[in-house]
Amino acid sequence: MKEAIIRWKGGMAFNAHTGSGHDLVMDARVDVGGENSGPRPTELLLAALGGCTGMDVVSILRKMQVSFDRLEIAIEANEATDHPKSFTDFHLVYRVWGSDIPAEKLKRAVELSETKYCSVGGLFRKGAEVMSKLEINGTVIA
Repeated sequence: MKEAIIRWKGGMAFNAHTGSGHDLVMDARVDVGGENSGPRPTELLLAALGGCTGMDVVSILRKMQVSFDRLEIAIEANEATDHPKSFTDFHLVYRVWGSDIPAEKLKRAVELSETKYCSVGGLFRKGAEVMSKLEINGTVIA
């Protein structure tokens, strides 16, 4: 079982203490009573998605013996206009840099993450569309 303890710090700030022993601060914008001392909870959802799928892709590429110099995942998400303003869709861009990166292996690694391994993406897919694009050394691959 995963766990976290979330403690109010005053104003609109909260400290999250995770079961693995890490802490992070969440806060709101100044115009809604926060002090902007940390990311918004919804931003952390995007970070969780990127971290989850990123770890999968790195692990799978290593098993495929694909070397790369850099990997990043850019994520944008749209929210519903009405409360609770849940995410309606996610757009991920997987960007990988290095020499001799086989496009088919990168596609397969992303596919496995998105359809089998990434629990965060699996959760989001239950209520939103998740779309992705892949780039190798700045070139979009089909």
